[in-house]
Amino acid sequence: MLFKNKIAFLFLAVLTSLTISAQEELNAIVTINSDKIQSTNKQVYSTLEKALSEFINQTKWTNRKFLPQEKVNCAFTIIVNEQNGNSFNASLQVQATRPVYKSSYETPILNINDTNFNFTYNEFQPLNFNPNLYTSNLISTIVFYVYVVLGVDADTFALKGGEAFLKQAENVMLQGQQSGEEGWQNSIGKQNRFALIDNLLSSKFATIRSIYYNYHRKGFDVFYTDEDKAKNQILNNVIALDKLHNITIGNYMIRIFLDAKADEIVNVFSGGKTTGSEEKLREVLEKIAPTQSDKWKRIKL
Repeated sequence: MLFKNKIAFLFLAVLTSLTISAQEELNAIVTINSDKIQSTNKQVYSTLEKALSEFINQTKWTNRKFLPQEKVNCAFTIIVNEQNGNSFNASLQVQATRPVYKSSYETPILNINDTNFNFTYNEFQPLNFNPNLYTSNLISTIVFYVYVVLGVDADTFALKGGEAFLKQAENVMLQGQQSGEEGWQNSIGKQNRFALIDNLLSSKFATIRSIYYNYHRKGFDVFYTDEDKAKNQILNNVIALDKLHNITIGNYMIRIFLDAKADEIVNVFSGGKTTGSEEKLREVLEKIAPTQSDKWKRIKL
């Protein structure tokens, strides 16, 4: 009996190990908002919402082993503006967070609004991804942002830790360019998918990826043990955004970072002990993101 119990235990251990090793990487919430559409039959939206949720959450996107607690929490929100048969004009908001060490707090790492998301979809059509072939704008856009989420998340844990994932996103972008869709094209001044991945992988903007790492790993992750050190790291890395100012039209990388982080930065520096450099912090933020000056005024000097 003891021998049989040992065999059963070993079998269970192996099965558990295989299950863990096969864990997918994302814990994504998919929402489709069709409030702007007057059609009485909205079943297609429910079908697509369920299909995309299964596609994102049940696909193995990398060769890495993710434990359940390591899954990246994210959200894909599609707002449909127009529908004409099986053609949809929409926007896509992609948000992602990552846990802070020894804390229940989830820090936002991405909050991207892609306003140029046009796609076709026939209800119940299978959603399949081929990394070597562009099949549809729906699939390619979703997969592109999956890899951006994975890449930026990995960058917050290790310096340039998301390189392989961002390269995958770049490959999706290159395939997407064949479609002629505007969101994939290299257009001067456009803040689109091309600009996003081009900037993230460009040596010219390498500072942003160092900031993602230092802000999170050397900043927020040490808050529990050394709040003063954490605040100084966060402050210095936000100030470092000034190095990116005016490198390119529109300061896209600054916008990407602050769209996710603005409220968090204000919350960190609007109370508690000061570092002595808050005046410089506010000065830089008002320079690089003047449209959010009302927020920056809440920083405690």
